[in-house]
Amino acid sequence: MHSTLTEHARCLYGDEYRPTPECSREHREHYFVEQLTFAGADAILAMLRELCPQCTDGNLPVWIRNLSYRLVLLQRPDEPELMREAAMVLQVFGPDWDDVAADLVEQADALEAG
Repeated sequence: MHSTLTEHARCLYGDEYRPTPECSREHREHYFVEQLTFAGADAILAMLRELCPQCTDGNLPVWIRNLSYRLVLLQRPDEPELMREAAMVLQVFGPDWDDVAADLVEQADALEAG
């Protein structure tokens, strides 16, 4: 098993900014998704920040990004900044998720309003 979620993602999907490391392990997406599912918010955000630093770049599949943000927001439901970041990613890769993105922005606004 890879030592970090970021390392596992880099091996599986590659990295737009660095060479993919040599790895002799067999890569199956479902193993990565299992690791992602039970990862903490900090590990998920570290992966997103390193592999997709501009939110719209990187080699992670859109569905992995969406799932990642959903898992982070489930763990940190009261962070408006993260809600807005997730909304931006959904809008960039939309329009299927524009209504969800709008809801996230509304929730972020409500949290900030108190």
